[in-house]
Amino acid sequence: MFNMTVPWWELVLRSVLVYAFLIALLRVTGKRQVGQLAPFDLVLLLVLSNAVQNSMNGGDNSLTGGLVSATTLVMLNYVVGYATYRSKRIEELIEGRPQVLIHNGKLHEDVMAKAQLTHHELAAALRQAGCAEISHCMSAMLENNGSISVIRR
Repeated sequence: MFNMTVPWWELVLRSVLVYAFLIALLRVTGKRQVGQLAPFDLVLLLVLSNAVQNSMNGGDNSLTGGLVSATTLVMLNYVVGYATYRSKRIEELIEGRPQVLIHNGKLHEDVMAKAQLTHHELAAALRQAGCAEISHCMSAMLENNGSISVIRR
């Protein structure tokens, strides 16, 4: 369980190479893939995911296999992003639609329940927008990215 099959320095070297490759790849493909995370945050998440989940590599632990897998995932993400840009139907399927939480000061509890959004989360978003209570809010939307947009009266 504690015996390594490769020397530690090779693990360090592999990690450095994969990290540098993913940073370069993400910079080339643009900021859409990065989203709200800094590139190094996303790379860390990808590398950590692979470290704990080896089922994707089918037993191939080679550096080339890892780089091929990373390239495949990033390119697939690019293709999905392009498809959602070109097609409203695919965009709705992949990204969903914003949901109305509050309309004209009326809270839609059914939408909150379906989105599993707590009253504390909604209250925090309202406070951040300067609304002390729901009646001061004209509209609140749960956006596709999980954020809550608020329009005050």
